[in-house]
Amino acid sequence: MSGEASTGRRADRYYIETWGCQMNVLDADKMAGALERHGYVRADGTIDADVVILNTCSIREKAKDKVFSELGRLKPVKDLRPDVVLGVCGCVAQQEGEEIFARAPYVDFVVGTRATGSLPILVDRLRAGDETARHTVDIELRNDSIHFPFDQIRREVTGLGKAFVTIIEGCNHRCTFCIVPQTRGSEISRDMDEVLDEVRALAAKGFREVEFLGQTVNAYRDARGRTLGDLLVATSAQDGIERIRFTTSHPAQMTDALMDAMAAARPKLCSYLHLPVQSGSSDVLRAMRRGYHREAYLAKIAGLRERIPELSFGTDIIVGFPTETEADFQETLTLVQEVGFDTVYSFAYSARPGTAALGLGPDLPDDVKFERLARLNEIQKDIQARRNQSWIGRDVEVLVEGPNRRNAREWTGRTSEARWVHFPGESAPGRVEKVRVAQVSAFSLRGEIVVGA
Repeated sequence: MSGEASTGRRADRYYIETWGCQMNVLDADKMAGALERHGYVRADGTIDADVVILNTCSIREKAKDKVFSELGRLKPVKDLRPDVVLGVCGCVAQQEGEEIFARAPYVDFVVGTRATGSLPILVDRLRAGDETARHTVDIELRNDSIHFPFDQIRREVTGLGKAFVTIIEGCNHRCTFCIVPQTRGSEISRDMDEVLDEVRALAAKGFREVEFLGQTVNAYRDARGRTLGDLLVATSAQDGIERIRFTTSHPAQMTDALMDAMAAARPKLCSYLHLPVQSGSSDVLRAMRRGYHREAYLAKIAGLRERIPELSFGTDIIVGFPTETEADFQETLTLVQEVGFDTVYSFAYSARPGTAALGLGPDLPDDVKFERLARLNEIQKDIQARRNQSWIGRDVEVLVEGPNRRNAREWTGRTSEARWVHFPGESAPGRVEKVRVAQVSAFSLRGEIVVGA
């Protein structure tokens, strides 16, 4: 029962602004569910909210600046309405802790990535005027998030038709460029039976697709030794679930056993795998402490294509790592061309505080990094344009996500291969439509609904 119905007054309203990865999105859904269990209702924006939470990401260099910029924008709101509770959660909260108060003393609390269980109680205390709760910092690396009751997550049942499901949190790798082990802690996996209970509950609510999440999702292993491969095969047997995805994988954990399980989970397992390579140079991969070399990565791709020939691949690439030479970068370009990725998320290297890469030498000049990034993006754009040409005239099944943001008269959704498809006509989020592709670009497909399909 809402606070409005039980007390006769307007219920307190919350607003959560989220940046970052799918796990941050799911964390926001958990925060929302926890607050709603305490009688709060969601606001449409910060203007009419009594509680404002910034759920932050710290992967990119400018992430912290973006958070403080947003806090500066919210200061007039706090000045005008001092009773508004303002909190910072997520990775920047975990990383910065009390330093947030030094730059933005009007922030009321800071809660880290794995301490979210304290959030609703803390908000209640602040809303009740408890000054002892002000400037609370809770960044203990507990397991609040991964053990959050899945039936209390706030999900949009009429929304995307898909649901994120966290199966493992934290990372035991120590890549020299990455801050995730500091912000998310060490790996902890959920019990597979609990995950399957959640999958069945989602299917019963009408969700068609589940995407298993983890910082290193293929490191999943529960207390009984059951792995991601076991989970994929078991999920593929669940009625109501039509599509299965998982992200993000580490190449070092892409074993033959997992590849075999992926093939066994077809056709429900989607025809797309995101497998970050980061660099095509074995020397750079060694400096990054990735745990594999170029040839090993290519062998993983070959093994996957042997088992699932139709599999499409996406990857992450960092350009301009401190040890990267022009020859190293050329090896990245040749790897991209050899694999033929369908999607590449490419980034210019940015130093992260507390990471080992800071001791590997001076940062490369920005003009070098961004010139290389532009070359990579141009090559990848050509690859995607060529690969998308092969889809013209084909019928594809599209899980509709919502209206096309650039054209409200069209719908947009994704194929099993994670290709974006735009099309006109009557549809709705969560429906699966058969669309005949008529036009393509480097980034999406466009077509018409196949009548009578």
